Amino acid sequence: MPSLMNVEVRTRLEHDGKLRLSLETSPVTTPGADEIVVRIDAAPLNPSDQILLLGPVDPASLRESGSGERPLIEGNVPHERLPGLAARLGKSLGVGNEGAGTVVATGSNTGEYAGRLVALRSTTGTFARYQVVRAEDCIVLPEGATARDGASAFINPLTALGMVETMRREGHKALVHTAAASNLGQMLNRLCLADGIPLVNIVRSAEQAAMLRAQGAVHVLDSHADDFPAALVDALAATGATLAFDAIGGGTMAGRILAAMETVALRSVEGYSRYGSRVHKQVYVYGVLDAGPRILEGQFGTAWSVSGWLMTWFCETLAPADISRLRARVASELTTTFASAYSAEVGLAELLTIDAIKGFTRKATGTKFLVLPQKELP
Repeated sequence: MPSLMNVEVRTRLEHDGKLRLSLETSPVTTPGADEIVVRIDAAPLNPSDQILLLGPVDPASLRESGSGERPLIEGNVPHERLPGLAARLGKSLGVGNEGAGTVVATGSNTGEYAGRLVALRSTTGTFARYQVVRAEDCIVLPEGATARDGASAFINPLTALGMVETMRREGHKALVHTAAASNLGQMLNRLCLADGIPLVNIVRSAEQAAMLRAQGAVHVLDSHADDFPAALVDALAATGATLAFDAIGGGTMAGRILAAMETVALRSVEGYSRYGSRVHKQVYVYGVLDAGPRILEGQFGTAWSVSGWLMTWFCETLAPADISRLRARVASELTTTFASAYSAEVGLAELLTIDAIKGFTRKATGTKFLVLPQKELP
């Protein structure tokens, strides 16, 4: 393999709370027998990447230094937050969960991947010019697809598919989704429309509601509207949804959904039970748009649960044939059901600027960044 030098984004949090973001250079290692070397052409910046990149840094403490070619961002994480981050203290970590690009070198068992355009998952960072990964962690992109098309082929598509798989395996027949105007939310709406699955979309503004309705969504609720509680009950009654995926995390939304589900369930209960209905109501929290405490208020009986859900861990419970089936569907519907949109495209050096950080940390619809590692450094 010709000698290749990598440039990659690294994040390091010290024991004293000092956070350092930098670009580091190192030789690309030779792929193992079952590995490939991918030239990363595009990689999305997902919320989970932001968590690793910045941690719970104090935004006011961030400052720029270094040069245009080797920028440096430094900041401070409050000391009271450090105990929960003990496993990463003093370690330099790569950033980026997924991406897409061209295979430039192969191992002894992976020659058929040479020159192919692939999407990939990575645990060591895709905000890099090159990445060595296992071939089995890749999806070969269909003819005509681009790296931008395939950059987000794993996290959001498999999350949406995983939500539907969870619904089916647990015996539910419809879904509720919060923060539904997000890139993932729009994808889930398209998936449910294609598969005939009733979906209740909860958004945070009239503008977001109008956008989803324009995309064919049937049940769209604005949580800030005065009639939201009644509208939620009506939508749950119409769909029969007893399963919700909550991207908000903190606040009262999970409890409000459970209470509305119980209101609907009690309509079909004869007589009185101090324990409420027997209908099991489930809310899975998979995001932390609100990092505050989760407040469960209301009457929702005894048959309910609120717990966490992570796509990666869910997929680990699936049989290899099921994983192959889901990945095949993503590849075949890459530019339709599972298409992603981006608000900005940045190179590696551009990513490590205060302006970029302010842009991608805004918790607003339509602010998803795409990182282009091959973009010329300043």
